[in-house]
Amino acid sequence: MSALARLFRHLWLDAGDARRIVGPDTLQRLEVRVRDSERQHTGEICVCVEASLPLSYLWRHLRGAPIATVVRERAVTLFGKLRVWDTELNNGVLIYLQLAEHRIEIVADRAVARTVSEDEWRRMIDEATPDFRAGRYAAGLERTIDAVDAVLRMAFPSTEAGAEGSGRANQLPNQPVVR
Repeated sequence: MSALARLFRHLWLDAGDARRIVGPDTLQRLEVRVRDSERQHTGEICVCVEASLPLSYLWRHLRGAPIATVVRERAVTLFGKLRVWDTELNNGVLIYLQLAEHRIEIVADRAVARTVSEDEWRRMIDEATPDFRAGRYAAGLERTIDAVDAVLRMAFPSTEAGAEGSGRANQLPNQPVVR
């Protein structure tokens, strides 16, 4: 894709487009899926759907950085901005969907990163990528939430019947963040 076409695509899309593309029903289903997942483990899952990259990130790409690197950098930045790194047990996970690029990234906090290899994260991303490229955003996000859920259940099982009922506060919003 030409740099100019990429730039226009990012300038064209905004948060309203992201809400329309993903849809309120999908956002509601994803919120329920995250909530239900978090009842089975002590981890925290945050889903972020972003329509387009900020211009500062696009400039990095135009100066030669691969778009995959730029999208990863944006995901890491949002991991901090959304405070996913700030969970009590350091076991938060950000699932980031970049709509303009049809790319997904997973960023895990320290405790999770120690238990899951980079190859495992890459496998999860690779399995969901065809859904995103085909515009099946709900399916791709659901697949990714389920994969992250499986990892968190193994590494950080809930010691009581439901994390929300165990006295542990929900530290991140279950509702997807749309930007």
